[in-house]
Amino acid sequence: MTISFDLDDTLIPTTFKFDVEEQNFLQRVFKIENIRKGSLELFKELEKRKIKVNIYTTSYRSKARIKIMFMSYGIKVDKIINQQEHNKFVKIQSSKFPPMFNIDIHIDDSVGVKMEGEKYNFKTIIISKESHNWVEEIIKKIN
Repeated sequence: MTISFDLDDTLIPTTFKFDVEEQNFLQRVFKIENIRKGSLELFKELEKRKIKVNIYTTSYRSKARIKIMFMSYGIKVDKIINQQEHNKFVKIQSSKFPPMFNIDIHIDDSVGVKMEGEKYNFKTIIISKESHNWVEEIIKKIN
């Protein structure tokens, strides 16, 4: 199984603030972005289950920047799809289209992405920004 995660307001607080993982000294020095509390636990569990993890974002952050960020937390990411790559391959009017990248389930905070999933027949898990049990919700839904 391959799943993907959105970044902004799903794993990284931008317009909405949520609890984040503690950062080490080097992450603070190099201004690595904070990630949502529970991410380390979730990604370890997914790795244990041999589930491939992709990042699928509408951000224009470089793939290298995203990869370094996750590496700094000890998180392995199999593939990164940023806005540039999405624009290159996706020719339908959709902010995300996981089937193009062989992704089975996409995890996001946007109800709009859920609507796109219903329209274009791809699976989504929508996580509320306010959810404190988001890790358990994801594990339960992918089982």
